[in-house]
Parts: sequence; structure tokens; C-alpha cells
Amino acid sequence: MTSLTPGQVADLTGVSVDTVRRWSDDGRLATSRDARGRRSIDGADLARFLVDQAGTGGPPTGLSARNRFRGIVTRVTRDGVAATVEIQAGPHRIVSLITSEAVDELGLAPGIIADAAVKATDVMVDVAPL
Repeated sequence: MTSLTPGQVADLTGVSVDTVRRWSDDGRLATSRDARGRRSIDGADLARFLVDQAGTGGPPTGLSARNRFRGIVTRVTRDGVAATVEIQAGPHRIVSLITSEAVDELGLAPGIIADAAVKATDVMVDVAPL
């Protein structure tokens, strides 16, 4: 399973390393320590934490097409030939429909670090409530 440093978690979630340490110290994010006393975060634990935290941030920001998001896989759901992959990249939840074969080839599972490239041919826009 994927093991991450607080710095890697900070990069993935868009927060400071101190914030990751506070999450750990407060018991909100499970961590362990290696033989040298350094913190380590299990990828699957981070995925669960991020799913629980999703939606607690501020309003989403506008982004243009062809964006890349690095995040952590939080869920993979298979349905025969197709699979749905959910990635939490900071405050952004990205859902992709890909083949089950692609999931197997990429080794996608909760806790795995993945990049999502977004290229939309149609974008719907609505006014956000105040």
C-alpha cells in the first residue's frame, strides 16, 4: 500500500505540512512512525480522511479546460466492462468513467496517487448561490 510523508500529503491536499501535523496530533488523520520517528500516512487512510472532509472547504474556483490534477484515488467501482474511479485532488473530487481493463493495467485502488487530465467538450455553468 502507498505510504506518504506529511510533505506529500500537504502537496496533494493543498495545505501546509503544519496543517497535516495538526490533523495527526488532533487524531483526525491516522499516522504511524518509522524507526527514525518520522511520520507516515497510509494512502487508504488518507483517502478515507479526504472523503470525510470533502465539501467542507470554500466555493470551487473556475478552471479552464485541459487541467491536470494530482490526487489520491478514493474509490473504484466496477460494473462489468466499465469502472468509475474517484480521485480527491485537494478540494476537488474528480470522477472518471474508464474501462475495468484500464483500472487493472494502472493498478488503481483506494490510496494510490494518480493524475487526472480534464478535457471537456461541453461545460455547463450555473450561478453559485450566495
